[in-house]
Amino acid sequence: MSITPQPGIMDIALYVGGQSKLEGHSSPLKLSSNENPYGPSRHAVAALEGSAATLHLYPPTDHADLRAAIAEIHGLDAERIICGAGSDEVLQFLAQCYAGPGDEVIHTEHGFAMYPILARAAGATPVEVRERDRVVDTDAILAACTERTRLIYLTNPGNPTGTMIPVEAVARLADAIPDHVILVLDGAYVEFAEGYDGGAKLVESRNNVVMTRTFSKIHGLGGLRIGWGYGPREIIDVLNRVRQPFNLSNSQLAAAEAAIRDTGFTEHCRSENARLRVWLRDKLLDLGIACDESQANYVLARFADEEEAAGCDAALRAEGILVRRVGGYGFPEALRITVGDEAGCARVIDAIARFKGAA
Repeated sequence: MSITPQPGIMDIALYVGGQSKLEGHSSPLKLSSNENPYGPSRHAVAALEGSAATLHLYPPTDHADLRAAIAEIHGLDAERIICGAGSDEVLQFLAQCYAGPGDEVIHTEHGFAMYPILARAAGATPVEVRERDRVVDTDAILAACTERTRLIYLTNPGNPTGTMIPVEAVARLADAIPDHVILVLDGAYVEFAEGYDGGAKLVESRNNVVMTRTFSKIHGLGGLRIGWGYGPREIIDVLNRVRQPFNLSNSQLAAAEAAIRDTGFTEHCRSENARLRVWLRDKLLDLGIACDESQANYVLARFADEEEAAGCDAALRAEGILVRRVGGYGFPEALRITVGDEAGCARVIDAIARFKGAA
């Protein structure tokens, strides 16, 4: 066949998200995709409903109102913000603009599965770097940098580990990487980490750091696909040159602006997650299941081996509970469990206790 895709495309393994349907259970407890158990802000819902009257109109191309709201809430420069269809799209813009054939893109072994996909889609070569005890190793990242390196994708807090490196370590990494490399801080779970700005101050004090954020997690808008990035003006200007002008609809823009302005709801979600995350981890530890301290909205439950993890997953499914197998992230012996609401957390722990014979 003479029609062939670009080199690297056929090397891409399709991304598989968390399962949402379970045969025999019409409404399973879904703890597989790190979704907000409290849903979206009521103000976001109202804004979405109100946007229905504008469905015949094209949305603004500059996302000015949403960027202004993000800047106001987070104390940022609106001119350095770019919005995308999920933070995934901003991550894609970076690979599209700054990596290509002959270039390398670094990611860590337990990082977001989309990173190597984005690299290959741009024709670049993904380079996987080992972590140390499920925590990002900045020395290993620096050792992997070459003259071909163009991007470093770093998830902080990590997914699926939930572990985090301090901002001082991220700053040292940003200072030590070669001049031709961009450090990309993927902050999908930043809001769940106490006192962390996602790298905003690093962005403002350096010309080689870009951070991304999403409305899918703490703001409960995963179904609308909205994200944003913050970086040096020169880089944001480049990304906007490949961004399609109408990449976000009126409905997305309205819901996102209402969501980010509802700071009371955001704080409620954060505080409840923090409380129940500690409770969930403590209960897992009581059951003899290893679990690192998490700074996100999930915990990584590590069983004795892959067989036990698979058995627990099957037992949970039998009770109508979906969690995430993470063998593809390098943890065949583990299950990633989203921190649900109080009832959801109690239900999953009760089910695991029965599986372990501790109930």
